[in-house]
Amino acid sequence: MSTPQLPPYDHTPAPYEGPSFDEVMEMRKRYLTPALVTYYKNPIMLVEGSMQYLFDEKGRRFVDMFGGIVTVSVGHSHPHVMEAARKQFERLQHTTTIYLHPAVATYGKELAARMPGDLSVCYFVNSGSEANDLAMTMARAYTGNYDLVALRNAYHGGISSTMGLTSHHTWKYNVPHSFGIQHALMPDTYRGPWLADDPDADKKYADDVLDMIRFGTSGQVAAFIAESIQGVGGTVVFPDGYLKRVYEHVRAHGGICIADEVQAGFGRTGSHFWGFETQEVVPDIVTMAKGIGNGAPLAAVVTTPEIAQTLTSRIHFNTYGGNPVSCAMGKAVLEVIEKEGLQAHCAELGAYFMDGLNKLQDKHDIIGQVRGKGLMLGVELVKDRKTKEPAAAECAQVFEAVKDMGLLMGKGGLFGNVLRVKPPMCIQRADVDFALEVLDRAFAGL
Repeated sequence: MSTPQLPPYDHTPAPYEGPSFDEVMEMRKRYLTPALVTYYKNPIMLVEGSMQYLFDEKGRRFVDMFGGIVTVSVGHSHPHVMEAARKQFERLQHTTTIYLHPAVATYGKELAARMPGDLSVCYFVNSGSEANDLAMTMARAYTGNYDLVALRNAYHGGISSTMGLTSHHTWKYNVPHSFGIQHALMPDTYRGPWLADDPDADKKYADDVLDMIRFGTSGQVAAFIAESIQGVGGTVVFPDGYLKRVYEHVRAHGGICIADEVQAGFGRTGSHFWGFETQEVVPDIVTMAKGIGNGAPLAAVVTTPEIAQTLTSRIHFNTYGGNPVSCAMGKAVLEVIEKEGLQAHCAELGAYFMDGLNKLQDKHDIIGQVRGKGLMLGVELVKDRKTKEPAAAECAQVFEAVKDMGLLMGKGGLFGNVLRVKPPMCIQRADVDFALEVLDRAFAGL
């Protein structure tokens, strides 16, 4: 049986002239931390990218359905973003916010214009972990309270403070952390105690947050934080109305509400620009990273003027936050999303992709659930649909098989049994058709 053919694409990768695969692997093993994770039994070396495609050192092309872990939003080496970076590099590569710079101020204005309510003040940092760490500090300083509530199965970063917010044992080292942090039930209507057919699931899961505040804290909290759709945890989508109820509970107990948009933001859900808008809420603080800069080391915390004022009581400084090159790229990303209609594209193509995945579910019993919004999708694999026993080994097998056929995907969930589909938002219908054909072949190969 022939391998599915990649869609035609008019791009010839430049000849690779760097060190060989074996030399790079040897240097990585010798000089880089052994904690680095390498995907695949037979790893690949990627040396060039163009929009939704990646190329290895031999010139082989792959369809990228993971976007550098949901980081490449508008396309690898998108011409408009690269041109913005080039122009800024040529003028000034780096300065800090102790001086004025038009790129930082202009980008702050453009980003704030896309926020609802009174969310109008931006603080730029370098990563999602830094953004969430700063949000924690701001919440505690503003409210005067210490306890924070997060969700089980959440991922909010890997530095010491955000490791406490994260609720996966696989990401938590055996060192002191999680002081003043409580984790409420994950509102999972597939695996949790209240399922999708329960009309009161949103209320029941939200009431668990209320119980956590009553029994796990002083009764006064600094903040509640949640990803709008859980990413690393396996693309878990909350029941409608959940965040609205939770926000009411949290605010009634002195806290503010933080939305982690690191993966769900910037139009990826299709129906809305921000993931939290799918729950019809307006947070007090929004954190964002990854797709914000299409690969640039850029992240942001956006909040209200009142909350932002809290940081003026001391000095808070980030050397690279607001770097002019990163901000020029961030502004260019916003321009591309608008000019190319990528949010609407995510809605249309995401629905098409979801329909195709649902058809695969009808065909292959190993698929327990297909879920997500727009181009943030997850496919959970189970050994048995009744018991929902995670099919981790089978997921790993599919994960390897699709790579061998030219398709790169992510993998997540506590048990590693969820295929994560979060491509650059520029993918086309032909790429989706190719992915569905490859997945069908991989599932059949089990």
